Amino acid sequence: MRVVVGMSGGVDSAVAAYLLKQQGYDVVGLFMKNWDSNINNDKEGITDGVCPQELDYRDAKSVCDELCIPLYRVDFIKEYWDDVFKYFLTELENGRTPNPDIMCNKYIKFDLFKKEAKKLGADKIATGHYARMEDGKLLRGVDSNKDQTYFLSQVSKSQLEDVLFPIGHLLKSEVRKIAKENNIPVYDKKDSTGICFIGERHYQEFIANYLKGKSGDIIDVETGKVVGTHKGLMNYTIGQRRNVGLSGDEKRHYVCGKDSKKNTLYVAYGDDTKYLLSDEALIENMNYISDKRPKTATAKFRYRSEDIPVTIEYIDESHIKVKYRDGKAVTPGQACVIYSGEECLMGGIIKQVFKDGKDIWYLK
Repeated sequence: MRVVVGMSGGVDSAVAAYLLKQQGYDVVGLFMKNWDSNINNDKEGITDGVCPQELDYRDAKSVCDELCIPLYRVDFIKEYWDDVFKYFLTELENGRTPNPDIMCNKYIKFDLFKKEAKKLGADKIATGHYARMEDGKLLRGVDSNKDQTYFLSQVSKSQLEDVLFPIGHLLKSEVRKIAKENNIPVYDKKDSTGICFIGERHYQEFIANYLKGKSGDIIDVETGKVVGTHKGLMNYTIGQRRNVGLSGDEKRHYVCGKDSKKNTLYVAYGDDTKYLLSDEALIENMNYISDKRPKTATAKFRYRSEDIPVTIEYIDESHIKVKYRDGKAVTPGQACVIYSGEECLMGGIIKQVFKDGKDIWYLK
């Protein structure tokens, strides 16, 4: 049985490929280039004249050479721009906080990649995600610190058919140990962090290449006083404390809201996070991975946030409402992912946030 593995150049996909080969599969590697690092002559992150993705390709090639498996390469730059990056920019312009990695999984890794893998004769595809598929159910990865089901929440049930997650039952430390013991070249390679197309670059400088932020007032939501000037609403997210642009004792402010129409950033002072709390949210663009429709479950509103109990109202096929107690920094544009124990049931995008039945204007 042939399995095509998405090779990223990192240790997770490398060990996934190694384990599959050990299990007797006919393993083929496929490297995706999704971003052109030279767009806008942006040279940040370039090492010895080579962009990071080219370095990742070299690492993927060295892994495949060590494992004696072929490596193919495919270019999804245009598709990534159209389906992921434009979405990212549009959401920022609308004052929301998008998660492009979720859309990358939906449109690229489990759609275009899968189609390309089929051309290579794949019976199944595999990735290095920390997740598990058992009896048609999407389950959390065993390593709770690395579980990536949150990012898979917009992948459809049909897209997850014939998918393997070979490292989902392992801890990250075990993955690195396997790589080191078997002379896999990237065993000590640093994990990638942040948004893939930004990499190590400064976020605000990167975004300025595409969106021209308009400065405006920073207002203390409690006093109504102007306490500073922001550099464009797309540079801030709900709950942010660092790099807000305030000085002195005012650094104790946190971002609690945006008003796109007035181009105003709202902040609150101190350690009391009452302005980040909500008890209800409207979720749109629902994707149902399971056939289960529970009325009570748990939800994640951000990656690595704690699960909180929710009650669910099913409005229509695309929308649900979730009710909860003291949800913190529940932010429009982010994903709401619903779980029943270890199983990831469904996910959607947060549209509106409420407190005591009222739309919380300052959380927009």
